[in-house]
Amino acid sequence: MWYNLLKVSKKMPGCQMDKQQNGLSNYLLEKVYLDQLQKDIKEKAERKSSPELTGINRAAWKIEEVSLGMDQACLIMQELFDEVNKGGKLSIERITNEISPIIQIASSSPRIFELLHQNKSKEEYTYWHSICVGVLSTIIGNWMRLSPEKCEELMIAAVLHDIGKAMIPKVIVNKTGKLTSNEYNMIKQHTVYGYDLLNGLNHIPESAAIVSLQHHEREDGMGYPYGLKGDQIHYFAKIVAVADIYHAMSSERVYHEATPFYLIIKQMQNDVYGKLDAHILLVFMERLLQALVGKKIQMNNGEFGYILLMNRYNPLKSLVKTERGIIDLMAFPELEITKIINEV
Repeated sequence: MWYNLLKVSKKMPGCQMDKQQNGLSNYLLEKVYLDQLQKDIKEKAERKSSPELTGINRAAWKIEEVSLGMDQACLIMQELFDEVNKGGKLSIERITNEISPIIQIASSSPRIFELLHQNKSKEEYTYWHSICVGVLSTIIGNWMRLSPEKCEELMIAAVLHDIGKAMIPKVIVNKTGKLTSNEYNMIKQHTVYGYDLLNGLNHIPESAAIVSLQHHEREDGMGYPYGLKGDQIHYFAKIVAVADIYHAMSSERVYHEATPFYLIIKQMQNDVYGKLDAHILLVFMERLLQALVGKKIQMNNGEFGYILLMNRYNPLKSLVKTERGIIDLMAFPELEITKIINEV
């Protein structure tokens, strides 16, 4: 790996290198960097021509247009929740005809992660979260090389994963303070309520009902409502679980601030071992982190720099460029990335 090429870096304290060694070090590091860039460009070109990206008008919407589209999808989601709350019938047509096109376009936007973290009011959050989990799940589905048909099915299931909350009093769903034990148990019932609502409905994929029921199950059996493990959990539910957790942690809400990016990464690294599907989570993290190359960062010593290469096995120990030169953080146990500036 690139971080094993050199155990020293330019002008680090206590690290003396003559000019020839220093020049060679930076040459090797920058060569690795350029080689990786070429590889990334090739992969992007292959993804653009791959089947899962066909059939959609990918003409680059401006970020403002994508934002307006997602806001509209959020309003539609609120109307669907309200209809279910009143005992009405869920309209799958509104999801497939109105919400789905917006999510497909949004999921192909290179700046989509900027929109997912918008601050919404407590009354809007559940509907916005449903749309964002739909977008994230669609992105992950594409990354996992699902067919367009399966991605569409996954999207519907993801958008409806929290529909069971429509049967829970809004005063509890939107509560800003800590839930009581009884209130928390009521919230947990949204998985069963969602399954009961979706199961057997015409034109609703069976997987949508299963995802609604299982998206809080965990690989180690410590989830709810049934404590399922591993292969007992539907593949789509595993994808939605990753999307659900990431968006919940990275969102700014009335009762808590968004979790800093580096803490999300640490938590997700921990979740690889037992809670979430390891393969899905690692693919998600690797693709997400690729988008951070070139981003400005701050380290725990207060120093600023830019990411040159992400370390897929330890993202907080990546290759960065500072005013002092290129630094391989793997060579310095005391240093790590603590903040992404203008993080997305």
